[in-house]
Amino acid sequence: MKIISTNIGEPKEVNWKGKKVTTGIFKFPVNKPIFLDIEEVMGDEISDRKHHGGILQAIYGYSLKHYSFFKPNYPDLDWQNGMFGENLTIDDLDETKIHQGDTFKVGTAILEATVQRNPCYKLGIRFNDMKIVKQFWNTTFCGVYFKVLQTGFVKAGDVFEPIKSCPENPTIADLYVAKRVEKKI
Repeated sequence: MKIISTNIGEPKEVNWKGKKVTTGIFKFPVNKPIFLDIEEVMGDEISDRKHHGGILQAIYGYSLKHYSFFKPNYPDLDWQNGMFGENLTIDDLDETKIHQGDTFKVGTAILEATVQRNPCYKLGIRFNDMKIVKQFWNTTFCGVYFKVLQTGFVKAGDVFEPIKSCPENPTIADLYVAKRVEKKI
């Protein structure tokens, strides 16, 4: 796995059902290393700290390969890395092969896979179409949240080097499917 782009966002205020909402889902590639801190990417907006950021969800990674699945449904969007709100767009991130607890060295940081990303209405806002939320739920293309075990810088081109594998734990896709069943989606 290799980082294709690093993405950060600024706070953006949007109108959602007549109410002003601030979101950080509008992330865009940056051409410099980003610092992965204990609870967030430095300089990246996290507007909803109940569901994003923090120790277990400090960094969000998403696979570039998943983009090709969604692109045909949204041909009029200005597609660029960061579309799914990810901090790291990774060439081939496979949620069916990454287990909770798997650990990687990337750049000068050490990351541990923790949980899946569950989509919310803000993904629909980003895509300007709420259908994306259900489409996202109906796949295992959820992306991976990472815990930062060692803070550090990462940049495009950095490779995920496996440090520890935890095949006894559920995969990120398994956790996502279990959440979908729990929510009766």
